[in-house]
This record gives sequence, structure tokens and C-alpha cells, in this order.
Amino acid sequence: MNYLAHAYLSFNHPEVLAGNMISDHVKGKTQYAYEPGVLAGIKLHRAIDDFTDRHPVTKEMMEIFRPAYRLYAGAFVDIVYDYCLANDTTQFKTDNDLFLFSQQTYSLLQPQLAIFPAKFQGIFPYMESQNWLYNYRFTHGMQKSFAGLVHRASFLTDSQTAFKLFLEHEAFFRQQHDVFFHSVKTFATHTMEELLKK
Repeated sequence: MNYLAHAYLSFNHPEVLAGNMISDHVKGKTQYAYEPGVLAGIKLHRAIDDFTDRHPVTKEMMEIFRPAYRLYAGAFVDIVYDYCLANDTTQFKTDNDLFLFSQQTYSLLQPQLAIFPAKFQGIFPYMESQNWLYNYRFTHGMQKSFAGLVHRASFLTDSQTAFKLFLEHEAFFRQQHDVFFHSVKTFATHTMEELLKK
């Protein structure tokens, strides 16, 4: 799952949100330098990723991208999940609900900027100014996200094939998300409760 899903599955807890958003940029034992709430968010992010990667729905979705992108198939599916969530009216009833959620997320993150790893400190201003979380709602946002993934990847040069596959299978992806999301939300809720007890 990508930034929107991880933000949403932090359930408006500021420290958990910070940890959840920076987790991919926190390596090894450096995670233990963070306050307990942020550390819980780092661990929650990794638990959500593991749950998602193991889920049969995710594996089915990955098969769409695997012939063209092999080991990167899962990374494209992560972005697709954010598109599906952004358009899921059971989670965001209106376009404005998603917009307000995106603004609230940036507001909760902004005061914690000093604790972010350098790489995420560099990413965050672009995330906020270009409103990445909101723009996952649109196909043009997906096209840009796929291009960004390919730009960052060492062995990829083409994002248009992925975008075409996304458009061709959009209805299938939305159906898969509808099957999957309740289970990951329940998992994240229980996992966060357990992590915050420690």
C-alpha cells in the first residue's frame, strides 16, 4: 500500500501517522531512536505491508503487472490500492472528504518535520504542494505516480505499459480492493492498538 492508505490506516494518531509515513526511510536500529508512538507507526507500516503482500487478492492483482515488470509488480499494485481507496465511497463519501483528509494529514505531519529522515524531509514539501494524497483519486495522478516509480527504479524505463494495464483492468482492481480493504483496515486497527500498549 502507498502513502494514502498508510495515512488513512494511522487513524488520525499524529505520532503513528509520522512513523507510518517515514517507515520506508528508517533503516535498522535507527527506528529505536524515535518516541514510542512514532515507533509504533513504523512497525504498523511494516505489518500492513506484510499483510498486504501475503494477501491472495494482492497476488492476483500483481499478476496483471508481473509479465512486464516482474519484481516491481507489487510496487505498481501499491499505487493502484491508493487509487481504489481514494475512490472508495465507503471510506470517503465525497470528493471533498478526501480533500479535507489530505489537508488534515499534512497539518498533522507538518509539526513533526524535524524528526523525519532527510529523504522524507525532501519528499514532503512536494507531497503537500502537489497534494499527492488527493491526486491519487484521478487517472492523471496515477500516470504521474507510475512515472515517478519508474524514475526511482534502477531497472525500469517504461511507465506507459503499466498505465495502460491499469486502465484496462480498472474495474477488476476496484473489485479486488472492495474484497481486500475491510480486512486490512480491521488488521491495522487491532495491530495499532497492540503496538500502542507496548
